Amino acid sequence: MRRTHLIAPAALAAALCLPLTGCAGDTRAAEPEPVAPRGLTAQASSATSVHVMWNKAATGDITAYEIYRGKTRVKTVSADRLMVDITGLKPESTYEFTVRAKAEGGAASPLSRPVQVTTRKHTATDDEPPTAPTRLRARASGPRAATLSWRAATDNEEVTAYDIYQRGSRIHSVDGDSTAALVTGLRPGTDYTFTVKARDAADNSSRAGEAVGLTTAGASDGTDDASADTAPTGFRVGTHADDGAHHLDLSWNPPDTGGDVSEYQIHLNGRPATTLMWGAKAPEGRAEHSFFITREAGKTYRVKLRAKLPDGNWGAFSAERTVTTG
Repeated sequence: MRRTHLIAPAALAAALCLPLTGCAGDTRAAEPEPVAPRGLTAQASSATSVHVMWNKAATGDITAYEIYRGKTRVKTVSADRLMVDITGLKPESTYEFTVRAKAEGGAASPLSRPVQVTTRKHTATDDEPPTAPTRLRARASGPRAATLSWRAATDNEEVTAYDIYQRGSRIHSVDGDSTAALVTGLRPGTDYTFTVKARDAADNSSRAGEAVGLTTAGASDGTDDASADTAPTGFRVGTHADDGAHHLDLSWNPPDTGGDVSEYQIHLNGRPATTLMWGAKAPEGRAEHSFFITREAGKTYRVKLRAKLPDGNWGAFSAERTVTTG
């Protein structure tokens, strides 16, 4: 007698799904893993710095890029930045750099192919800066980039790099043979003011050339996100007394710029009061700062702060808090 074997419906469904790429009961699609960025280059800007650039990762929902010197991660930048300056290096030394992409959820790509670069020779006796670049021109290249061009500077030795500044913050560098640069990582619908300085191998910098301004185009979806997500969050203010002096105690979460935020402007009662700059590495995660405010109890202050962003602009203000000493 031939026996008939019964298969439970759930087991049958599982069996049928095995050879198939998808079944009616499983609609989840695997997120593509990020691929290693390509086109990595490293340029020795001086005896102590290197400018690293790469191409945008081709696949994956990229949230950040991590830059490695050898096996050490030295920088993390947001997904819309494709370049970074690595400083504090030794003259006439060879370094190897790689970069990898990070996706939402924490998945990481393999490291890019490595590139090696040797920093320039330090000229200790060279204390003469280059002349300033002239005839700076700028045009917006879409909502998040700008193209700059200028006339070359001269130097008694050699111009090794040009540094691009936005409202006093250096945001990009190019080789000394270049007289143009594409600046990326900007924000849609935002006013920018650029200047350029020339630099030599001894890190002598010229004075800034003439400034030029532009406004980037609006976002492609019609929104203006110039201040979106740039405000510190979770801002808290308290006070404490120490030997007859009252201090303000601040804490906050830095805005998500993809990298360290090392400079903040603190406002009291609607006016700038002080600028906070971290002397060492900016804190990861929640930041804290305390400073003297008065020797009087019962004084009330309205407090808020904002961050200096990687593009050189100030971000949006945090929520304003009110606190009374004592």
